[in-house]
Amino acid sequence: MPRIIGVDIPETKRVEIALTYIFGVGPKIAKDILNEAGISPDKRAKDLDDQEITSITRILQNSYQVEGDLRRIHISNIKRLMSIGAYRGLRHKRNLPVRGQRTKTNARTRKGPKRTIGAFKDKAARKAI
Repeated sequence: MPRIIGVDIPETKRVEIALTYIFGVGPKIAKDILNEAGISPDKRAKDLDDQEITSITRILQNSYQVEGDLRRIHISNIKRLMSIGAYRGLRHKRNLPVRGQRTKTNARTRKGPKRTIGAFKDKAARKAI
C-alpha cells in the first residue's frame, strides 16, 4: 500500500479516488493535485512509483492543510465556541445537533438510544399507584 502523509491509501483504487482517503482531500483537491503533479487520474495507486508519491506528498504539504493539522484546527475551533459560550458551542457541549435540526423526534445519532422515563421496575409498584 502506498503511504502518503501517514495514511495508507488503497492500492486497488484509482489514484483520484485513493487520495480522498486522506482527511481534508476531496474529489476536487485530488484532481488539482494530480493535474499539478502530471499524473493520470486513471492510474491505480499500486502503479505509482516513488517519484510520483513524493511529488504528491510535496504538493500536499506545501499547498494544503490535511490530516493532523486540519484535525487540530477543527478541534480548536469547536473548543473556542464552547469557551466563549456561543450557542453552537453549547450544542456541542450537550452533544445535540448543532445546525438547527429538530430534536423532538429525530437526532437519535447524537442523543443516543431512547431512555424511557417513568417506567416501573415491577408490577407491585404499579398497583400501589
